[in-house]
Amino acid sequence: MKRSLCLIALLAASLPALAAEPGHHHHGAAPQQLQLDAGKPWAIDAPLRQAMDNINGAMKQALPRIHRNQFKNPDYQKLGATVDKEIAYAVANCKLEPKADTMLHLVIAELSAGTEAMQGKGKLSRHDGAVKVIEALHAYGRFFQHPGWVAAGGK
Repeated sequence: MKRSLCLIALLAASLPALAAEPGHHHHGAAPQQLQLDAGKPWAIDAPLRQAMDNINGAMKQALPRIHRNQFKNPDYQKLGATVDKEIAYAVANCKLEPKADTMLHLVIAELSAGTEAMQGKGKLSRHDGAVKVIEALHAYGRFFQHPGWVAAGGK
C-alpha cells in the first residue's frame, strides 16, 4: 500500500498530460500518458468499478450546486475526502494486470491532484480541483472498459 501511495504522489507531481493519442508508445520508458491496450480500453475488476462508480456518483450529485456557485469550501472539503476514500479503496482492492494498473495510476494521479485542490491544498482553486476530477473521470471512460459508464458532466 505504501508503495502504491508513493507511486500516486510521484505521478501526481510529475505528469502534466493525462491522455495520449491511441497507439502512441514510448518503448523502454515508463508510460507518461494514458494509452489503450492494443487499441482497446483496459479491462477492470469489480473493486475498481465500485470505486469509480462511487466517485462518479458523488461528482454527479455535486455538479449542479458547483455550477450554480453554491458549493462552499466545506462542501469541497467533504467531496474531496469522499473521492480520496474511494481512491484508497481502489488502490487497496483492485487487481489489474500490470500494464492496466500503470494506466490506472495515471488516472488516480489526476483524481488525487483534483481532490487536493478541492481540499484547499496546492495552487489550483477548489473549483478547478473539481474540474480536474471530472476530466480524470472522462479519461477513465475513454481508456477503461466500464460497462454503462457515463462520466459526470456529460458525454
